[in-house]
Amino acid sequence: MSAAVQIVEPEAEVRAAMRAIGGQARAAARALANAPSERRSQALTAAARVLRERAPAILSANARDLAEGETKGLTPAFLDRLALTEGRVEAIARGLEEVAALPDPVGRVLATFSRPNGLAIERVATPLGVVGVIYESRPNVTADAGALCLKSGNAVVLRGGSDSFHSSAAIHACLVAGLREAGLPEAAISRAPSASRAAVGEMLAGLGGTLDVIVPRGGKSLVDRVQREARVPVFAHLEGIVHVYVDRGADRDKAVKILVNAKMRRTGVCGAAETLLVHRDAAPALLKPLIEALIGAGCAVRGDPAAQAADSRVTPATEEDWRTEYLDAIIAVRVVDSLEAAIDHIETFGSHHTDCIVTEDEAAAERFLKEVDSAIVLHNASTQFADGGEFGFGAEIGIATGRMHARGPVGVEQLCTFKYRVRGDGQIRP
Repeated sequence: MSAAVQIVEPEAEVRAAMRAIGGQARAAARALANAPSERRSQALTAAARVLRERAPAILSANARDLAEGETKGLTPAFLDRLALTEGRVEAIARGLEEVAALPDPVGRVLATFSRPNGLAIERVATPLGVVGVIYESRPNVTADAGALCLKSGNAVVLRGGSDSFHSSAAIHACLVAGLREAGLPEAAISRAPSASRAAVGEMLAGLGGTLDVIVPRGGKSLVDRVQREARVPVFAHLEGIVHVYVDRGADRDKAVKILVNAKMRRTGVCGAAETLLVHRDAAPALLKPLIEALIGAGCAVRGDPAAQAADSRVTPATEEDWRTEYLDAIIAVRVVDSLEAAIDHIETFGSHHTDCIVTEDEAAAERFLKEVDSAIVLHNASTQFADGGEFGFGAEIGIATGRMHARGPVGVEQLCTFKYRVRGDGQIRP
């Protein structure tokens, strides 16, 4: 029997196991909050070394996950998100080292001020506490989430999906080895022992009051469930309905290059473009070459009448296409009458994740950057830059599209809250 086949466990056993993990993580969080920054960084650099040493075993575990995924009929885009290569394993190791090298976010003095009565007040960054991460197919989330939480002084409880069960377990073992080498509690990066759905339910309930925040990484159904049922705060994005808008002031070669990369570099990532909007004045010169470039790269195009007229291979788009996150080699194309119409389309159908304008008109670019209410807005750059590593964060635990506390790539600074330290000399309140 494959080890990926999860035994159905009685809910009482799952509840007890998960609450024990939560309690151990809470104790580990207290230790991490007071641990020297050097030891947290040491744990990450040690984990990177162990990850490289164990790369063959990690790839073997991943091959097992991929084989089981193919048997289950997972889509090519889903399998791409799941797949590891030597290059991707090395990128995970480098990511651990990059996070280790970041400035320590804990203890930063965010503001200082004094009161007329002589009280000296500081606002100081502190860890959130215990972070729960629920994710599906991407095994690299194990390393990214573990590293970012550790660097920011937080403990983390990871619950990966069954599709990446073996890969995630192999990566998690490397992180634990790093913690052990640095003399930090192994429970600082904990992992649910199975992919049981009951484990998700326990995390959504807060693990008996030990979880401080939950981060879901996965498909729409998972994120929707977390947002509906979680009893603790959530950092989440429901979908990545990402737009590339080609303005009438766009450079043709630049527009083609950016669009193809934004859509086709990796179709299964949340920053992949899902809709192309083209200004009507630019359409005569740019619409056909943009569509040809997409189709030439292997992308299916669904479009409005103007897009269909530009290339007979374009199939009709429906209303639902403007609302769809394909995560596949499919894109929807629409011609719009103006910059304002493009912004209105994005506001109506977008998910406030990432959107891009391609133009040489600086005034149009500035208006787009100002008025599009998305977590990440780009000018003349691929939407595939929607990534914490590309922002210099080392990695990201997710991209938050809400407006409370964190927005955009969630890195070590966003995994901190703050407290006030007040120093006096005998003052009392009258």
